[in-house]
Amino acid sequence: MTSVDDKPERLISGPGIVLVWFYGVMVVGAVSRSAYQIATEFDRAPLAYALSALAGVVYGFITYSLVRGGETARRAAQVCCAAELAGVLIVGTWTLVDPSAFPDSTVWSKYGMGYVFIPVLLPLSALYWLRKSRTAVRPTP
Repeated sequence: MTSVDDKPERLISGPGIVLVWFYGVMVVGAVSRSAYQIATEFDRAPLAYALSALAGVVYGFITYSLVRGGETARRAAQVCCAAELAGVLIVGTWTLVDPSAFPDSTVWSKYGMGYVFIPVLLPLSALYWLRKSRTAVRPTP
């Protein structure tokens, strides 16, 4: 028998709903764009298209974790958001320093400028929300 206390803590209340919506949009955008590019012109910019596909997978996992809820999902989402932010900063800087390495842009190119900087703002917002929504550890009886 499951008690009410066994339900995972919701992460999609309040601002969490907005995060899920944005991450969902980014999943669709990154996955569909990279799938088309990989299928039709992969040899043109394999690194860029593979990174866009990776971004789509990361966005999908974060979306799933936020919807799933619970402390384990919150921690997993935090790790993924930190990795996402690192990826955006590394790829964003790389595309500015050595543009020839990316004949075509990725989701994270120039810190997500092609996506109105949402790729750099989203993990920052999510990390803030996940930290703020952390539940206090309840003592076990």
